[in-house]
Amino acid sequence: MRDDVDILMITHRRPGYVALALPRLLSSADERTRVFLWHNGDDTETLKIVERHSGHPAVADVVVSPDNAGIREPTNWMWRQSTAAFVSKVDDDCLVSEDWLDRLRRVHAASERTGVVGSWRFYPEDFDPYAAMSKVQRLDRGVRLLRNHWVQGSGYLARRAWTSRVGVIRDDETFNDWCIRVALAGGVNGWAFPFVHEEHMDDPRSPWTMYTDDEVFLRFRPLSAHQTGVDTIEAWEGQMRRSAESLQHASLDLREYRGWRRTRRNAWARVRRAARTVRPIVLPDARSQPRTAG
Repeated sequence: MRDDVDILMITHRRPGYVALALPRLLSSADERTRVFLWHNGDDTETLKIVERHSGHPAVADVVVSPDNAGIREPTNWMWRQSTAAFVSKVDDDCLVSEDWLDRLRRVHAASERTGVVGSWRFYPEDFDPYAAMSKVQRLDRGVRLLRNHWVQGSGYLARRAWTSRVGVIRDDETFNDWCIRVALAGGVNGWAFPFVHEEHMDDPRSPWTMYTDDEVFLRFRPLSAHQTGVDTIEAWEGQMRRSAESLQHASLDLREYRGWRRTRRNAWARVRRAARTVRPIVLPDARSQPRTAG
């Protein structure tokens, strides 16, 4: 079975993270791996780091986009030109495990039905054995997979054949949505189990995080934190923990991701996100207000 891999890293304005994440990715690349680099924006410090590593033998191409093209455009660009058996993306705020490729390849080798197999970016205290173990499936050769219909968009290994079968990421989709389409088409997704750890440096619990205080967090907070109104480190850590919990409790019933059930599920997700962004209204203390005649 072919097991060559094309990997994309998108960089933006995180020079401290990129200086760690990019060399780690390149050091994990073997002779069957190509790395594509796409830099968004005009942050010169980050771009200098990318250029410093552009001559690495594993680097196949470097694209510099003066504007921030986001994630979908460069991902689809790489998927469309890839000729490898597998495709992947590693975020510029993530540190892959040195053996992540071999371990994820091993999961794919254990079943022809696998679609997207991911690394796990959470911590031991986030693991809920009562929820997670009921979703662990044993494949051939004793390999195990913690099933879920989507994984995070970094540190994964996806069969490129699925990009032809279900298409690339649509304009109205996230990577999670694409994973669900793969699952609906018959692909088996999830995380290698035992977990292949991916260090998410944007998690406040990471020893490499840039978030030293709330002021720094507000300046550099991730897009997802901005969209959900999260503006403190404590709240962001809580969101990380809730993400791990929701993934482990997510249903494997594919009917939940079709038709009216999908509409209901998405509506509830929006309600939950909105509830987390609503700030309590603090009413003035009536005792402190001046009395009025009447």
